[in-house]
Amino acid sequence: MSEILKMTNISKIFETEELETHALKEINLVISKGDYVSISGPSGCGKSTLLSIIGLLDMATDGEYLFEGISATELTLDEAADVRNAKIGFIFQSFNLIDELTVFDNVALPLRYHSEQLTNKAIKARVIECLDQVGLSHRITHKPNQLSGGQQQRVAIARALVAKPAILLVDEPTGNLDSKAGDQVMELLNSLNRAGTTICMVTHDPRYADMATSKIQLLDGTILQAPSAKIIR
Repeated sequence: MSEILKMTNISKIFETEELETHALKEINLVISKGDYVSISGPSGCGKSTLLSIIGLLDMATDGEYLFEGISATELTLDEAADVRNAKIGFIFQSFNLIDELTVFDNVALPLRYHSEQLTNKAIKARVIECLDQVGLSHRITHKPNQLSGGQQQRVAIARALVAKPAILLVDEPTGNLDSKAGDQVMELLNSLNRAGTTICMVTHDPRYADMATSKIQLLDGTILQAPSAKIIR
């Protein structure tokens, strides 16, 4: 498998005038193409901080981070933004859809800002393809407030997929959903991974963490359990 990212001794310190908080301590992590990694642990253990650094939304204080062989620690803010847009798909607990836009326009949004200029025809074809993957092509003209929570999260997954990222970063994808909708979203993520999509997911739910093929447990910014042996599904 080809390596997508590698972290070596990554640490993150948040400082104020009165306090120094060690959010992450010497994290070592490798994610390869096709992996499905879950990151779990109690509140405040560093899960979201780690996902933010993986997604180039924040930078480590110390250590080395390589994303597809590129040193993330040496990227400018603009360069990091370019990598995020081209290579990383984000799925958030709160969906982060724009209420004023249709489902189509929400999903198409990353392509409008993509470095590769696509024709309107190509954008439409790619958006429909991704909505088909999540079973919502029939909702293409609807607004987010016309959809259930589970449907909104599936639209968010389609948006994350549309630019063909190297990895999906998923932050508590079921946090705003009931158990039935949450299970449906998790089964969709499982099927995407079986089809080859690389996923790194933060979750507080042990059932969902166990669905991943590799599991990481964090406590006080330190990895307690490194990725386990692959689970064959």
